[in-house]
Amino acid sequence: MVLDRELVGRSYPPSAVYEVGRAKIAEFAAAVGATDAVHRDPDAARAAGHPHVIAPPTFAIVVSLEAAFVVLGDPEVGLDYSRVVHGEQKFAHHRPIHAGDRLVATTTIDAVRSVAGNDLLTARVELTTEGGEAVCTTVSMLVARGEGGGAA
Repeated sequence: MVLDRELVGRSYPPSAVYEVGRAKIAEFAAAVGATDAVHRDPDAARAAGHPHVIAPPTFAIVVSLEAAFVVLGDPEVGLDYSRVVHGEQKFAHHRPIHAGDRLVATTTIDAVRSVAGNDLLTARVELTTEGGEAVCTTVSMLVARGEGGGAA
């Protein structure tokens, strides 16, 4: 299936608020091997100039991945999830994610194209605080493998 180029620019409503918890940051830091004390110790985080413990940079995936699923659920996009692989992920941080942040995610389709029988869809997720402060922009490329299963 070839993705409709008219999808480019489609934005979805903002997600529900995700409240970043100190315990979730510590769990994520342990899972990715981030050992810096700023991820677990509020005093160390404050000494480094932060209001509270900060999340490792890739923690943004916790919020942005859930928000990007809105694209997979959109019947007008028509991606067959059983054929989708994650092709690429990028993060552009505007400031660190802190414990206590209340984040909202807004997803937009930035690009669609076909390569070697595979459909590629690029989705951007803007993470902001509830009040609208920019926190992180994530960009994901999803690859829907063609019927022949060829590589992108």
